[in-house]
Amino acid sequence: MPGLGPAAPEVLADHDDALLAAYLDGGVPDAQLWAALAGQTRRCLVHPVYFGSAMTGAGVAGLIAGVERLLPAAGGDPADPVSGTVFKVERGPAGEQIAYARIFSGTLRLRDRIPFGADTGTGVRAGSGGTGTGVAGSGGTGTGVRAGSGGTGVRAQGRVTGLSVFDRGAEQRRDSAGAGRIVKVWGLGGVRIGDALGRPARAYEHHFAPPTLETVVVPGPGTDRRALHLALTQLAEQDPLIDVRHDEVRKETSVSLYGEVQKEVVQATLADEYGLDVTFRETTTVYVERLTGTGAAVEFNKKDGNPFLATVGLRVAPAPAGSGVGFTLEVELGSMPYAFFKAVEDTVRETLAQGLHGWRIPDCTVTMTHSGYSPRQSHAHQRFDKSMSSTGHDFRGLTPLVLTEALRRAGTRVHEPMHRFRLEAPVDTLGALLPVLTRLGALPRRTDTPGALCVLEGAVPAARVHRLEQLLPGLTRGEGELESAFDHYAPVARGTVPERPRTDHNPLDRKEYLLNVTGRAGG
Repeated sequence: MPGLGPAAPEVLADHDDALLAAYLDGGVPDAQLWAALAGQTRRCLVHPVYFGSAMTGAGVAGLIAGVERLLPAAGGDPADPVSGTVFKVERGPAGEQIAYARIFSGTLRLRDRIPFGADTGTGVRAGSGGTGTGVAGSGGTGTGVRAGSGGTGVRAQGRVTGLSVFDRGAEQRRDSAGAGRIVKVWGLGGVRIGDALGRPARAYEHHFAPPTLETVVVPGPGTDRRALHLALTQLAEQDPLIDVRHDEVRKETSVSLYGEVQKEVVQATLADEYGLDVTFRETTTVYVERLTGTGAAVEFNKKDGNPFLATVGLRVAPAPAGSGVGFTLEVELGSMPYAFFKAVEDTVRETLAQGLHGWRIPDCTVTMTHSGYSPRQSHAHQRFDKSMSSTGHDFRGLTPLVLTEALRRAGTRVHEPMHRFRLEAPVDTLGALLPVLTRLGALPRRTDTPGALCVLEGAVPAARVHRLEQLLPGLTRGEGELESAFDHYAPVARGTVPERPRTDHNPLDRKEYLLNVTGRAGG
């Protein structure tokens, strides 16, 4: 175990009065210093830093000893219900998904059938106001009672077909793994990083800003488009911040980016790991849409040209930035099969990926105000009559039309990503910098001129950051330094409203949508 540096007592004493008194009295024994370091590390008051080389192995032994000595051991009761979190996903030799997870409680066993997925809340939570209207069968209406506020979200299930445990640096196949273990799990098809295994015990959230740029990936000569799409999908599984967007109409695939350098990383990964040659189009900005008001719409089963055997009513309302999409009910949960509610909620979340201008709507509350279906129809000695009975397809087909109309009535406004920046440059270049920042749409908020240097802080549109980086060396004789990071979204205040080509069946155009979905333009 390496020794502590000479500054360690002073750093540790900042958080420990007893240690400070001992330090001022003439010194602190190593044992007391190590105990204080372990305690403060576990409370995240200090952060030990180790140096070494994975290639030569130098420093690895000290790092392992530090992990054992300074970090808290994992707890949890093996007898409790299973609860864990997936922190990594990879593909095996046969293309199967393998999930890496930490088990916080319970015991995961081979051949267990376990729920997994994000804890997205529930489609059975009630709205905040009054009762809604439920529509049963093909005709009459009635007043429905709001659903309760509890329940669990829609999650997938999988059977554990393989299980490995990491122990003392080695991977060992096991039939079970208890609380506190790091495991590899096979059999959870469709699993993603951040998914909860079993009972959601704690929220998983990353602390990375959202990507604000995207580019179209162009396959090189001889590169198979399907193989490219599969490879990009697998990369997105391994990195939840890579958003792959496929446009079936234009046969194009886009990926999200943080900057131009990431293009080179993606390009090299596709070449080295998948043998695929690609290039990229010009980088564009990823905007979002936010609601400007509240809107509602409803379509009834077998009425007014509705070709779907379903009744769906939805109300949309703005929600605070960062709150996500909430889905609630104002109809009785028992008014129709739960699978139909699930179809509506899933389709709502998919449809909100493209608002009125084609951009994602990240924050809003959607309330289901009306529901109804045609019960299962069959005759003696005959099979189920699908043409007279509602299916999930009816609700998945109708929901985009209703939701889009509600969005129209609410209205949306496009917002652009803004980066906060800190620019340090010679003070005599300030006169050249300020006009350029203004031209790029930057908003300086603070200017300091301590001596020969000036420091500018403010906000700049994400679309202009790369151009600012290109211009900075010439404006500052190569002495300027720029730091920037995503800060917030702001309404687009100038120029034309940016539009994004749609990749769905375009529910904004009812005739086109029905032709694509049902093969006919009306009911």
